[in-house]
Amino acid sequence: MSQNSHIRRMLLLVAGLALGWAWASHAAEGPPIKVGASIPLTGEFASFGNEQARGLRFWIRDINGRGALLGRPVELVVYDDESKTDGVAAIYERLITEDRVDVLVSPYSSPQTLEAAAVAERHGVPMVSVAAANTIWERGFKNVFGVFTPAHQNMDPVFSVAAEHNLRTVAIAYQSSEFPESVAEGARRRAAENNMRVVFDQSYAESATNLSGLVSAMADTNPDVVIVGAYLEDSVAFMKAAKRQNFAPGILAFSGAPALAEFGEALGSGAQGVISTVQWTRSDRLPGSFDFGFRFQARYGLYPSYHAAGGYGCGQILEAAVRLAGTTDHAAVREQLGTMVFRSILGHYRVDETGMQIGKPKYLIQWQDTHRSMIYPPEIARWDVQVPFPTWSGR
Repeated sequence: MSQNSHIRRMLLLVAGLALGWAWASHAAEGPPIKVGASIPLTGEFASFGNEQARGLRFWIRDINGRGALLGRPVELVVYDDESKTDGVAAIYERLITEDRVDVLVSPYSSPQTLEAAAVAERHGVPMVSVAAANTIWERGFKNVFGVFTPAHQNMDPVFSVAAEHNLRTVAIAYQSSEFPESVAEGARRRAAENNMRVVFDQSYAESATNLSGLVSAMADTNPDVVIVGAYLEDSVAFMKAAKRQNFAPGILAFSGAPALAEFGEALGSGAQGVISTVQWTRSDRLPGSFDFGFRFQARYGLYPSYHAAGGYGCGQILEAAVRLAGTTDHAAVREQLGTMVFRSILGHYRVDETGMQIGKPKYLIQWQDTHRSMIYPPEIARWDVQVPFPTWSGR
């Protein structure tokens, strides 16, 4: 598609959104447009899932408040997958065949999303995905479209910071599951591209709760940069082991967990200096981000995480696709999701032929004193990056 075609499409979308606001004074007519999702409201990923659900519901509230979509109210149909992969396929079968949803949002994690994607593909129902493991985009799915930076690019900005500080060796640790494995794969590639030497590269079990042995072995290699592909509990476990062993490399970076307030609550001053990739923050200066953060905090009493922004952004992207299609016909919506260029609160939305996100920017935050500071990219950073990682005795 030509650039002029993209511009015309975006002008039509802006006009459609303007009409949507103008319709706010009229009651919605017709059957609801249904958005279906399986979200972990209980279990291991409940804190993330509940934030994602809040974001989606906040978007539903906004769109219905300003006049609905194509003159129809929007309804969210959500089931709790209890943070388990087993049962996800059955949930999406139910959403499609019994609830008759029009579009889908993926579960939280990549293994669950692969289960859901197979069902969406079989029925030809378009789904936007908050999961980002490489394997999702390698299966040939035609109905799955990513909204977040893919996992193998997760650590790209960390390597940019490392290059600026002339750091030459890297250690990689990662949980043995889809997303962290993709993070590690991307880190190896970037290390090779940057002529950095990988001195440690090891996985650990999903069930691991004590990472002292892994941290000890890593520390023996004396790396300049540490990359950890992990979730919240194992990120905290890694940092507690690092503190016990006084392990302080030049850069210590994780794949998202330290962006959560819960990370700082679990570690206190032990979080100081830790760097995290993050998919969204109110400080990113994207249109609508500060407004969303302010209104979300006023409604729910807490600052929105990137999981909440992800839920809201999924809604915005689906809204854009349906408005451009002018219908909820699956083929028409799928075409728009695969070709449109759009800016949500998450940033630019644009996917390649596999459905993988290629337009969204990447950010880094760092725990500095008691707050999470935006440190990358430089053009929007609010604080300077602190390198090297502070010694344990100095915090």
